[in-house]
Amino acid sequence: MAHAYTPGLQVMTETVVRKLRLLPIAGEVLVRLGDSVKADTVVAQTKLPSDVATVNVVNLLGITPGEIADYMTKSEGDPVEEGEVIAENKPWIKWFKTQVKSPIKGTVESISKVTGQVLLRKPPRHIQLEAYIEGKVIEVMESAGVVVETAATFVQGIFGIGGERVGPLVALCAAPDDPLTPDKIQPEHAGKVLVGGGLVEWSALQKAIEVGAAAVIGGGMHSQYIKQWLGYELGVAITGDEDVNTTLILTEGFGQIAMAHRTFDLLKSCEGKQASISGRTQIRAGVMRPEVIIPLGKDASSVAVVQKVEGGVKSGDEVRIIREPYFGRLGRVKNLTPQPVKIETEAKVRVMEVELPDGETVTIPRANVELIEA
Repeated sequence: MAHAYTPGLQVMTETVVRKLRLLPIAGEVLVRLGDSVKADTVVAQTKLPSDVATVNVVNLLGITPGEIADYMTKSEGDPVEEGEVIAENKPWIKWFKTQVKSPIKGTVESISKVTGQVLLRKPPRHIQLEAYIEGKVIEVMESAGVVVETAATFVQGIFGIGGERVGPLVALCAAPDDPLTPDKIQPEHAGKVLVGGGLVEWSALQKAIEVGAAAVIGGGMHSQYIKQWLGYELGVAITGDEDVNTTLILTEGFGQIAMAHRTFDLLKSCEGKQASISGRTQIRAGVMRPEVIIPLGKDASSVAVVQKVEGGVKSGDEVRIIREPYFGRLGRVKNLTPQPVKIETEAKVRVMEVELPDGETVTIPRANVELIEA
């Protein structure tokens, strides 16, 4: 039987999810191997060095670098407040007295007898790393982080904006093609993960942000609103680090697209359950997908892990078309043509026949679809 390799979009009722939680620099791991953790459990922490301010004391006091120690009122390692005197001269006439004050709150890091400069460092930034998902610690890396494992329902999207969020799922649409409109979003949805259907209307996203929703999940959204929301054109870089308080996940793509029935039904069946979601997306090398993880509250060892099979798509598999003119349409692989076929661009490529839900069969280059894994 013919096969085709293609990227997979995972929509799984039950699987095992493992998450690496890694500190940016060495720090302290706060949990032990085998510990059970909640999504908000702090598993590791560290202090991130802050910016340095340079004060040219010798110029300000009119002295030589070798004399700086005689004029300092602070020593290396001493704390300082913003505006506090760190050096001064001692004239016979007090009106000629000159004082050098700290421009920041922080610590005296170094006093140089070579350059005559004093380096002041702002207080370190405390980083606390949360587990993100409810589960069990299955690996501990000393001073670096942990791996957390959970049995969960797992859904990937096409595109996302915003970082990690946790909250209970609330389904706001009755069908996968219903648009998410602002009237469906209420103040009690603060902190919730809102599941729509098809189009996420711009006014609905604005309302979700206004009420403080943790996240919005929908089939599609018009791309121009992303720039309007962020205030800048989104490039090809990784998303997920945007300065937003509500994460957005699109399961199908841009435009007015209904959410896949399987995805919609699965998310709706999990209503009320706690979900961990991330909008982080990378569509080039090292593909990363936005994700929805809904822990099942059971031992991961009791779950059969669904492995991705090399070789990919075969006849009968469900796929999503990811190029125009059928962008976003779902279908089922009807036939895989083994020999390259000349397409409209005159290029010869391998193609597949895909049957759409309305019964129409279209011929698509194999590179223009992605597998919906289940």
